[in-house]
Amino acid sequence: MPVLLKKLFIRCSMTLLAVLILFFSSAYSSLWAQESIKGPVDIEADSMTYDQVRDEYHAEGKVLITFSGGTLKADSVRFNKSTNTAVAEGHVILKSGDDVLEGDKVHFNVQTQTGVVYEGRMFVAKNHFYLTGSHIEKKGEATYQIKGASATTCDGENPDWLLTGRELNVTIDGYGILKHGSFRVKDIPVLYIPCLPFPAKTTRQTGFLLPYMSYSRDKDGLDVEIPFFWAVTKSMDATFYQRYIEKRGFKEGMEFRYAVGENTYGTFYGDFLNDRKQVVEDASAGVMRNWQSDQKRWSYYWNHETRFDPTFYVRADIGKVSDNWYFKDFSSHNYYLDHYTGERDNRFEKVPFWGDESLAALSSTARVFKAWDHYSLSLLGRYTDDFTKPSNSATLQTYPELTFTGVKQPVFDTPLYWGLDTSYNYYYRSEGQKGHLYDLEPVISLPLNLGRHVQLTPELGWKGTFWRREDPQAQGDLRRDDRNLMTAGISLNTELSRLYNVNGTSIDKIMHRIVPEVSYQYIAGSDQEGLPDFVATYDAKNALTYALTNTFTARIKEKDGKVGYRQIARIKLAQTYDIKESRRDLANPADRKIPFGLLDLEVDLNPLSYASLRVQNTLNVYSGDWTNANYDLLLNDGRGDAAIVGYHYARDLVEEIDLSLKAVLTNSFNVLYILRRNEQDSRTLESTYGIDYHRQCWGITLSYSESYDDRRFMLLISLTGLGRFGGS
Repeated sequence: MPVLLKKLFIRCSMTLLAVLILFFSSAYSSLWAQESIKGPVDIEADSMTYDQVRDEYHAEGKVLITFSGGTLKADSVRFNKSTNTAVAEGHVILKSGDDVLEGDKVHFNVQTQTGVVYEGRMFVAKNHFYLTGSHIEKKGEATYQIKGASATTCDGENPDWLLTGRELNVTIDGYGILKHGSFRVKDIPVLYIPCLPFPAKTTRQTGFLLPYMSYSRDKDGLDVEIPFFWAVTKSMDATFYQRYIEKRGFKEGMEFRYAVGENTYGTFYGDFLNDRKQVVEDASAGVMRNWQSDQKRWSYYWNHETRFDPTFYVRADIGKVSDNWYFKDFSSHNYYLDHYTGERDNRFEKVPFWGDESLAALSSTARVFKAWDHYSLSLLGRYTDDFTKPSNSATLQTYPELTFTGVKQPVFDTPLYWGLDTSYNYYYRSEGQKGHLYDLEPVISLPLNLGRHVQLTPELGWKGTFWRREDPQAQGDLRRDDRNLMTAGISLNTELSRLYNVNGTSIDKIMHRIVPEVSYQYIAGSDQEGLPDFVATYDAKNALTYALTNTFTARIKEKDGKVGYRQIARIKLAQTYDIKESRRDLANPADRKIPFGLLDLEVDLNPLSYASLRVQNTLNVYSGDWTNANYDLLLNDGRGDAAIVGYHYARDLVEEIDLSLKAVLTNSFNVLYILRRNEQDSRTLESTYGIDYHRQCWGITLSYSESYDDRRFMLLISLTGLGRFGGS
C-alpha cells in the first residue's frame, strides 16, 4: 500500500539509497571512483513503497535525495535488494558541489559497482569540462566505455570547439583508446583521429607535453621543441627536451627529478648542442669571440635538498655553462627561464637566477646549515663563473666558508645583551692573491626604554680579522697579519601616531605614523695598507645617520560591508652626516668638505586600488644631481586595461625606459605593446607588438618582437583545459 512521505529524515550512516548515491556521487572523480558518504540522508518523494514479492523498494514522483555531498533528483528510483541492482529514471540529475551529472536513465549494480548512464551529460567544475555520451558504461572497478563521446570546456549548446569519438575505452590510472575521433570547430570537423591511444593516469603520466614553436629571423630560424615526460616511478620522473633550431642544430636536454622520502628531493638538468652557427668578431657579451667552426655548447644544473629537521638541512645549487655567450644566445627560451622562481615554494622549481642575456655571472653553492635556539652554524662552498672576463682564473672562489652566529641574547640576569658573528673563509684562484681569512665580531648592547615610546640602545663591539696568504707573491710580513678595530654605536628611535576620521565614501579613517630614527657609529682608525684584496676594508668612521618615515594607512569600506586596510602612502628620507669628514683639515684651499652623504628617498603611493607609484632615488645634496633614480608606475582599471611605466637611472651606468601597455578593445580583443630602451646607448632593447583574442574556452595570441640582435614571431593557441600550443 503506497505511503505518502514528506521530508522523511533517515538518520543512519548507510542505507540502501545511500549506496545508490555512493555510485552516482563519485562520477566527478575518475567517473565513479568509489567514495564514502558520511552523515544523514534526507529523502523526499510523492510516494515510497516496498514490494515484498520482488524484494524491491520504490520511490515515485519528484524524488529528491539530499546527502552531505549533494543532491539526487529523478522521477522514480527503484532498488532490488535480491539482485543488488538499482534504476533511476526520468530527468536524473545528481549535483555534488558545482559538479553535475544528468541522464535519462541510470542502471547499475551496487555490489559489482558497474552500471550504465543513458544519454549522459557531465559537468566537472574543477576544470570546467563538459562530457557527454549516449551510453556511458562502467564495466569494472576502473574500466569505462563511452559511446558517442564528446568533451569540451566551452559553454553553450553550440561550443566553439569539441573533441568527439565514436567510442572511448579507458582504464583509470592505466590507458585508454579513442576510436574514430575528431576535433571540431563550431561542429565542423577540422582534424580526424582514426585511433588514438593515450595514458589515463590520475597521477603523473608518461607522454608528450605541449610543444614549443617559434620563428627567429636573425638568430635561430625555425625553433621547435617537443618535450617528452616519463613517469619513471612514484618517486622519480624525467623530461626529455628534443629541440630543433634551424640555424644551430639539434639541442638535446634532459631533466631528472627525484624525491627520496618526504625530506630529500632534487632536480638535475643538462643539455648539449653541436652549434653549427658561425659568429665572427662578436664582443656583445663583453668578451670577443670568433667562431668559424662548430662549437660544443652545453649546460647543467643540479639542485638538491635534504632536511633532517626544520633546523638542519643540506642544500646544493650547482650550475655551469660551456661558454660566456650561452645565456645571450638562448635568452628567448631556455630551461632556466622556464623554471626560475623567487619564492622556492615548489621543491622542483628552484632555479635561483634569471637566465637571460643580462646574467653577468653564475655561482654554484653547496651549504650545510644547523640552527639552535640562540646559535646557528653554516658551512658553504661557492664557485663563480664571471661571463664578463675572457678567463675565470682570476675570479675569487670561496671553499669553504664556515660561519657561526649567536643572535642577541641576555647576559645572564643582567639588562645587557650580547651577540657574535664569526667566520672562516678560504679564498682560492689560480691567478692572484689567495689564502685563509678569519673574522671575529662580538658585540654587547644595552636596550633602554625611555618612557613608553622611546628606546635608546648603546652598543660596543670589536672586529678582529686575521689572514694568511698562500699565493707565491706573498713573502715575509705580507704572508700573514691581522687587523683589530673597535666599534661603538648608539641608536634612538620612537613612533608617533594619530588617527583621523575621514568619513568619506570609501575611506573611513586614516592612521598617520611618524617614525624618526637616529643612530651613531664609530670605528676606530686602523692601518689598511697591505691588506690582501680578499679582505674587506673598514675605514675609520665617525658618522651620524638619521631617517624619518611617514606612513598613511586607510581603513576602507568595501562594497559588501566589510572593512579592509591599505597603506596608501609611505615616505622615507635618510641621510648620513660624516663627522670625521667635517673635521678634516683642508690641505688645498680649493678643496671643500663634503660631510653630508647622499640623501635617500623612498616613496610608495597607493592612493587608489588601480594606481600605484614606487620611487627609489638618491640625491647629491652638493651638486643637486640625482645619482640614482627609479620610478615604477602601475595603472589598471576594472575591465583589464593596464599600463606599467618604469624609468631606471644610475649615473654613468644605466638609463633605461620600460613600458608595458595592454588595452582592452572589446570583451574578447586586446592589444599589447612592450618597450625596453637603453637611453644611455640610444638603443632599443626590445619592442613587442601583440594582439590577443580570447573566448570563454580558447584564445589566440600573435606577436612580433624586435631586439638589437633579433626579430621574432610568436603564435600561441590555448584551449582551456587542454593547455597551450605555440611559443615565442
